[in-house]
Amino acid sequence: MHPPALAIIGWSNSGKTTLLTRLVPELHQCGLRVGVVKHSSHAHPLHPEGSDTARYTEAGAALVAFATPAGVQLSFPEPPEHVLSLLGRFVDTVDLVLVEGWKHGPLPKLEVWREGLGPLLAPSYPEVLAVVSESPLPEGLPRFTPDEVPALAAFLQQCLRGGLLRAKEGP
Repeated sequence: MHPPALAIIGWSNSGKTTLLTRLVPELHQCGLRVGVVKHSSHAHPLHPEGSDTARYTEAGAALVAFATPAGVQLSFPEPPEHVLSLLGRFVDTVDLVLVEGWKHGPLPKLEVWREGLGPLLAPSYPEVLAVVSESPLPEGLPRFTPDEVPALAAFLQQCLRGGLLRAKEGP
């Protein structure tokens, strides 16, 4: 079992990160403990080549932590599709996990869409619960503007209470 989670999807430069940096404190003010995962389809070294932490990973460590006065970064040598099982380890730590990206993943989704960057993704992803956009949308999905963060937070709390923020079951 993993904490309730929602993927924030959209084209590059659509405003996903900006929305998350505004949404997290709003949900926190509502009393929710929110975790955030950045999902990337691009290779990104978690540990710089030759660093101590890279050497621990290469040696087969099941978990590598990098601790500084600013906090602790944990990494697990797991493929991205195992992110939900990893999140299960934190079910008592967070009430909701927001995942930036992972449009092909099994999570319910919130699309951030800006006209001119690419077509609306929601018609191709039935898991999209709502869209954040300045532009009008076809009928059928709730729409919030990027400035309606309190209303979006209230909507997500309703989804959370209604059990809508659970991953679809897969093989």
